[in-house]
Parts: sequence; structure tokens; C-alpha cells
Amino acid sequence: MVKADRRGRAPSLDAVAGNGLLDRRALLGRGIALAGAMGIGSATGAAAEPLQDAPLEDAPWSKAFGEVTPPLQTPSRFEKNVVRALSNPNGEFRNSHARTPHQLINGTITPNSLHFSINHCGIPDIDPAQHRLVIHGMVRQPLEFSLETLSRYPLVTRPHFVECAGNSAGMFSNEPIQASAGLIHGLVSNSEWTGVPLSVLLDEAGIDPKAKWLVAEGGDAQFLDRSIPVKKAYDDALVAIYQNGERLMPGNGYPMRLLVPGYQGNMNVKFLRRLKAVDQPAYTYFESKNYSQILPGGKTWRFHFLMEVKSFITYPSFGLHLKEPGFYAISGVAYSGAGRIAKVMVSADGGKSWGEAALQSPVHDKAFTRFVMPWRWDGGPAVLQSRAWDEAGNVQPLRAEFVAARGETKKPVATPLAFPNQHYNSITSWGINAKGEIAHVYS
Repeated sequence: MVKADRRGRAPSLDAVAGNGLLDRRALLGRGIALAGAMGIGSATGAAAEPLQDAPLEDAPWSKAFGEVTPPLQTPSRFEKNVVRALSNPNGEFRNSHARTPHQLINGTITPNSLHFSINHCGIPDIDPAQHRLVIHGMVRQPLEFSLETLSRYPLVTRPHFVECAGNSAGMFSNEPIQASAGLIHGLVSNSEWTGVPLSVLLDEAGIDPKAKWLVAEGGDAQFLDRSIPVKKAYDDALVAIYQNGERLMPGNGYPMRLLVPGYQGNMNVKFLRRLKAVDQPAYTYFESKNYSQILPGGKTWRFHFLMEVKSFITYPSFGLHLKEPGFYAISGVAYSGAGRIAKVMVSADGGKSWGEAALQSPVHDKAFTRFVMPWRWDGGPAVLQSRAWDEAGNVQPLRAEFVAARGETKKPVATPLAFPNQHYNSITSWGINAKGEIAHVYS
């Protein structure tokens, strides 16, 4: 029997787009009503197995006393493969990247241990009792903050994504690389950040009205620095000291980092030790060369801060496998540096037709939004895509549109670890064959 919603309406199992996409209202919001609609063991392909008459047998783990609870909990040994992908697994003296395995996790909050991390000069072993943050330059009164003094301020907590400008850069390849969602898109993660609004600290220092920029500097051996508009600092920037309720992970900026929501990841300076108020940008190495946006024809943008609206499907995706025809819930994440996600459309036929996905609430500003789309796979070929819109009206570009504006490589890129360009936000397509195998395709 199909359950009704609060207004007495039954969830629709009607197709809303080609190749088996179903009405998102079938998801109801409190859970999925499709299981009851399909019926266990029916031809529609329910995932559950019929209950046998035999009594439930006691498993070995139910017959003995378990392990003693440890002071710091770690994942089950059966989840040993849910780890980040490393660009420098041998620990060589060079940059290192750790990518979030999006295809193996769910929800919108990335676990601290799986949050992506990029370190250009290794992870410093900072003593929090000795670390200091200095605000100086064009201010009335230079100030110095320890972790302890920052912790005395009223703290605010907000969920936000952080994305490297080089995330998904392998998709600038003129041929699709065969890699997982985590390898392709793993340089973006979403956390609940807690810290002190930067505006509070700047007001206390008395910033000069003529100061339009801040130079943020980290405490790593490279003293990584970036120019931050003062306007952005007063909008929603934080000096973050907690991540998902615990102190920052060392690779994510311990003991304090700058958070500039919606701006490219390298601007969220880790190991933050200095903020200098100035009247013009510093044009540092990381903003004038390493993270500059190269356009067709060889021109570059002077600055490209905003991480634009984007989405990608995490399930089903490359590396996973569809066991048999039937019902599946297509799921993924959408986000935008310009605000909240307004809607996500999903296609199962390579963009020929689209249906609107359900957005899991609440939808936060500059944060991951999980989308879900009910789908009945008939066992034939399919190409899954998602396309997001944000509240400002920005839309995720189709690949042809994106390549025309930003370009692509002339030769295939063999690995997503290559960084031929920055700020890729076009559509990801997963092709599924009759065996349930999934490949990365361009469509």
C-alpha cells in the first residue's frame, strides 16, 4: 500500500523524465515510501529480501563479550577502505594532497579524518600554547591573540564547504579520465566550523577605513600568504578554532585558520599567524601564479575568488556497481560560493530530459546540500548527470559551454592529480552499461 503525505496525497511513482526518473515527491521528506509502493520481491525491484520462516540465527559476535570502549573511537575494521586518496603516498619532499572519498560517504558533513587537505610545505607541529595571531598594519591598535584568548570570545558555528580551486581540474582533459568521484572531486569538503567572526577582531583593532585588503599569512615553513578583501572579512569570515565540534585537525590548520566561505580554498589560510591591513593587494605567489585562472588565448584573470555553483552525483558513480535492475536513489552534493542551492535537476539519459531532485533540508548558505532523485533502472544503458542552480540565479554550465569559455587540454590528462587549470564547475556524467558497470563519460 502506498503511504500518503500529511495532506492525504499519495507519493507519485510517475516518470518525470526519460530513462526511469521518478517524481521526487515519492521521497516524502521523512523517509522513502517507495518500499511500500513497490512491494517486497515485486517486479519493480525492491532492495529488501523476503523474510524466511526460519528463526533468526545468533551470529558469532552476539555470543561473546565485545571490546572495551576506547577513549578515542575509530571506525570499524570493516570500514578500512574508507580513506582519503593521497597524491604523495611515499611522503616525498613535495606538495601533498589528500582527497575526500565522496563515493564512500553520505550526508553533508565530512568527517574530520576524511576532510580534504593540501599542504604545500608539510604539516607543521604547532604548539598551541606558543602560537600567536597578530593583527597589525593599518589599524589603530595592533593586537596579539593566543588560542586561549580567542576561546574567550563568543563563538559562532556555521556549516560551510571549502574547495580547492584545482578541484576537478582533471576534467579539463579532452577525454574523460576513469576515476572515482573522490579522485575527481575530492578536493572539496564540508564541515561545521566554530570560531570568532573576523569582523569582531578587526573592530577591536580599529581598522583604518582606507585599508581595503588584508594579507593573511600562515605559520607553515613557507609562510603561505594571500590577499583577502576587507569587505569579505566583514561579511562572513571567521578565525576558526573548531571543526565539527573538535579542535582543528593538524592538516586542516591547527590550532587556528582563516575561513572565507565560498572563496577558493587556498585563501582559507591555515595555521593562521598574521593579518596585515593594507591599502592594496599583495599579489603573492599563490594568487598571481599558482592559483591564477588561465583562459583560452593565454590571458589570465587577475583575481578569481568565488567558487561557482556546482554539483556531482556520488551514487551511483565510478567504482561502484549496480547489482540488478530496479529502484535506486540517485544521490549527490551541490554547493555554491554565491549562497544557497535553489534546485538540482537530474538526468538519466545524458541531458535529453531532466527531473527535479529533492533537496534534503536545511539548505545552508555556502554549504553542501544533499540531493536525492528516485530512479527505476530498467537494465539498459544510462547516463546520469546533475545540474545545480543557486539562489542568485547562477546555473552550473554544460560542458560545451564551459569549454568554450575556459578551454580544455589538447591531449588527454592521464590522472586527476594533474592540475592543468582551475575552477572547473561543469557537469559530471556517469555512464552505466547493461552489466551495471559505471564509467566516467562526456555527454
